[in-house]
Amino acid sequence: MIIRLRILVLASFLVTFPIPFYASTIFTLSSEDSLSAPQDSITSPNGKFTAGFHSIGDNAYLFAIWFTKPLVDGTNTVVWMANRDQPMNGQRSHLSLLKSGNLVLIDANQINVWESGTEWSTSSVELRLLDTGNLVLVTYDGQRLWQSFDSPTDTLLPDQPLTKTSKLVSRRSLSNFSSGFYQLHFNEDNVLHLVFDGIEMTSVFWPSPWLIVWDAGRSTYNDSKTAVLDRFGNFMSSDEFGFQSSDYGVELQRRFSLDIDGNLRLYSLDKLSNTWKVSWQLFISSCRIHGVCGLNSLCSYDSVSGRKCSCVPGYRMKDPKDWSYGCEPEFKVSCNDTSSLDFLPLRHVEFYGYDIAYYRNKTLQECKDLCLKRCDCKGFEYKFVEGNGTYSCYPKTLLFNGYVQSSWPDFVYLKVPKTRHAWQEQYQGNLHCNGKKVILDRAYGSKEHNGWIKSFIWSVVVGGVFEILCVLTYFYKTRKSSNETTQGYLQLSTRFKKFTYAELKKATSNFSEEIGRGGGGIVYRGKLSDGRVAAIKFLYGANSQGEAEFLAEVSTIGNLNHMNLIEIWGYCAEGNQRLLVYEYMEYGSLSDNLNANNLDWEKRYEIALGTAKGLAYLHEECLEWVLHCDVKPQNILLDSNYRPKVADFGLSKILNREGLDNSNFSTIRGTRGYMAPEWVFKMPITSKVDVYSYGIVLLEMITGKSPEVCGGSGDDDSMGLGSLVTWIREKICETNERKSWIQDIVDPALDGKFDLEKMEILLKLALQCSEEDSDARPTMCEVVDKMVHPKNFELKADMLM
Repeated sequence: MIIRLRILVLASFLVTFPIPFYASTIFTLSSEDSLSAPQDSITSPNGKFTAGFHSIGDNAYLFAIWFTKPLVDGTNTVVWMANRDQPMNGQRSHLSLLKSGNLVLIDANQINVWESGTEWSTSSVELRLLDTGNLVLVTYDGQRLWQSFDSPTDTLLPDQPLTKTSKLVSRRSLSNFSSGFYQLHFNEDNVLHLVFDGIEMTSVFWPSPWLIVWDAGRSTYNDSKTAVLDRFGNFMSSDEFGFQSSDYGVELQRRFSLDIDGNLRLYSLDKLSNTWKVSWQLFISSCRIHGVCGLNSLCSYDSVSGRKCSCVPGYRMKDPKDWSYGCEPEFKVSCNDTSSLDFLPLRHVEFYGYDIAYYRNKTLQECKDLCLKRCDCKGFEYKFVEGNGTYSCYPKTLLFNGYVQSSWPDFVYLKVPKTRHAWQEQYQGNLHCNGKKVILDRAYGSKEHNGWIKSFIWSVVVGGVFEILCVLTYFYKTRKSSNETTQGYLQLSTRFKKFTYAELKKATSNFSEEIGRGGGGIVYRGKLSDGRVAAIKFLYGANSQGEAEFLAEVSTIGNLNHMNLIEIWGYCAEGNQRLLVYEYMEYGSLSDNLNANNLDWEKRYEIALGTAKGLAYLHEECLEWVLHCDVKPQNILLDSNYRPKVADFGLSKILNREGLDNSNFSTIRGTRGYMAPEWVFKMPITSKVDVYSYGIVLLEMITGKSPEVCGGSGDDDSMGLGSLVTWIREKICETNERKSWIQDIVDPALDGKFDLEKMEILLKLALQCSEEDSDARPTMCEVVDKMVHPKNFELKADMLM
């Protein structure tokens, strides 16, 4: 009995006072106790998490929290760090819970590396690691004085909130746990955003800076600034951003991390392979993340080889092991001697921001002169403005976030010295001929020497011909190499897949399943080789275009990225065949659903709002301004959630930002019944033609009546004016009571189940959009604003008349 008692006393002593150099694992740390590096640790009751001293090098440690079970490669996944930017020596370093209630981390030199900053002297406190991975400092009665969940590093665990006072900061690299260049936090407008905070500059890159908040699917009205991931893979933020993991619904070990490349990823632990699997990520193309390749560099991406960084010609990496430092010039530029400078054209390249100014209607030489006059000008973007056939230039002070995309048709001209041959040779292939000049003496000989003379002459002639061929070949190769240097300094990537005609013929079973047709072509349902269902459009009248011209147009439209625009997956330009491959929309067109009476009031309102957002993006928010010119229910498609996507850009017109009113159309565009009067009377064509067509679509959604069959005159191409709009205004005039005339107008298929106030606003907005005078129509952004904030929409009686 005495022996057993001694054993118990000895065991309790060893637990309370761990012997150095032997690992000790406990579940709580009490006041005036310590954890010594590197052997001591705290484990959660379920055993899934450990808090202790994590080795990051020879005798260098962080106090951290990690998943207890190592991965298949033997590493531990760290989810929180106390001293990530100030590692400490292992021996004689310790974490102590002072009697005052302060948790402190002290290194071997007795320097305070980190502390919780808490004070509590009225009762005892202890440190616990919960089953959630949250390290908490709690009082005897359960009050939390401090918790690791309030100060995340680069990772959120399920049920750990990101708040107005916290942020995620990426690591510097896989082996360097110190703070990196990327941050996720809420801004002053209550919007969750990603920021690149680099060595030389800071920039926001998500949500896209050129999008207004609501168009990015965000809201600024909730100032709680909270985002959280649950155990089943659902992430929700107070600004209405959210997503679900690909394995949503299953309770797994998960972590939401801001990775070293600036991408947000959700990971799920695969128990069978004991590895982390990506179940969601924010960016597919990592080149859209700012700073991934640093200054003076270019980023290219394809789905097979991933991201690739390269320096612009004439530059070299600052740090061969780290692209974030970017590239530096191999030459020196003299600002006082502009005659020594030249410009090197780079095609399919764009650099983000840092424009000195914007100059309209400039020749290439004028842009060069503007850049030469400024020492801080590194180069300029020279962009063709399609609307008026002129060029504009954007001189740049920094070459930042360079991105290569074959669909980008314009040039960037890089300022370089004229004597750049040393580094230019790596981009140009040269052909050297060793032909020698032969000086011949006149020789007069006897007849017996004529044979030798003839042979000599023939050899000279052959040598001369060979030398001429060498010279011609040299000039051909040089010209070809120069052209390749201009257009191909690096391997270009494209976001679109080029399909063969045979592939699409097989995918559509020889074009057997037609799902729609219009003025632009016939659409077929098909199944691609990767299993995706696609809508494949066989275009009319596009076979006169060359492949380059066709791809340029397709790529420009494809670069329009919005949740309410149809997505292009690829194309085919083979012989005279021109086809486009789109995402497939499960519920077909708005027209089909209206005819089938499948849409209740809520769906109709959301479809109207989504369509307005898509058109507003085309008109006012994308890099190129686009008029659709054929807005109608057949070109509004619905996905599996009845989310609308504007489709059929075959009749689109890409315009410059400066001159919408000067756009020039050679033929009338659009569909009978939805066309604005500007087309008929040959008035200036602006974005208001789409607004008019949208108004007619709204009226059709409200009434269930098509303008094409609503009693219009036979010869009037502007059917909307003489039919549906007139019919509605007459109904309003005939009835004085609001409820009565609304019920007379509204589609009977709704069976009276609609919001009266919203219906009245939508109706009056539709009538305002379909005004004969284009100046009286709102812009699409104004339409969206009035639908999102209906209380701010001032209703006037004359809108109905």
